[in-house]
Amino acid sequence: MTTPVLWQLAQTTVPVEGRAEEFPVRRVYCVGRNYLDHIREMREGDERDDPFFFQKPTDAVVGDGSAVPYPPQTADLQFEGELVVAVGSSASAVSPREALGHVFGYAAGIDLTRRDRQRDCRDMARPWEAGKSFDNSAPCGVILPAERVPSILTGQLALSVNGHEHQRTSLELMIWNVPEIISHLSHSYRLMPGDLIYTGTPAGVAAVRPGDRIRVEITGLPALTVTISEGDPRASQ
Repeated sequence: MTTPVLWQLAQTTVPVEGRAEEFPVRRVYCVGRNYLDHIREMREGDERDDPFFFQKPTDAVVGDGSAVPYPPQTADLQFEGELVVAVGSSASAVSPREALGHVFGYAAGIDLTRRDRQRDCRDMARPWEAGKSFDNSAPCGVILPAERVPSILTGQLALSVNGHEHQRTSLELMIWNVPEIISHLSHSYRLMPGDLIYTGTPAGVAAVRPGDRIRVEITGLPALTVTISEGDPRASQ
């Protein structure tokens, strides 16, 4: 009989506003094509369709104030400012009407994207992992518990780089709103406490370089700020 190898893996957590305990991350889901203006800027058509989802590794999550090393294998690292939903209870095949009852809280987030790699994957009809699911690619701000958020179906999201605004939208412009996203996702996966859902980005995405400071602000939520740092030159060799 063999003995399994046991590794002491660090638990990825996100701070919670006003609490000593942190939110332990289980899975990271992301929604694609959820703002019409972003679909158009990516030249992917202009029609509403069913939402689709991809995942990032749990340890891609980094917190507010982090320095994010410029990743290897890209010359076009882009930001996508997003609302993040933190799941607080098990949800399987729930209706939109039931969905918000499973939410623990909300946070500001960034879906960092190796856009050149993503386009390569799209052109070859391959999964998006090379463009989306890399180290440090899911910055997440401090989570505000749901009971302290008056209404997440409205409000503004804004992203700036070095103080210059690039993205601004109303959350009402999501093609699929938060309850609909949770409902759709819960019909494909059993959502569990610890899951994070990045809900999509509006138009205005652009490239960043080492030294750039990215800030995401969402009405009523703690702001998220990260800085892009120099990457490891050995990683590109």
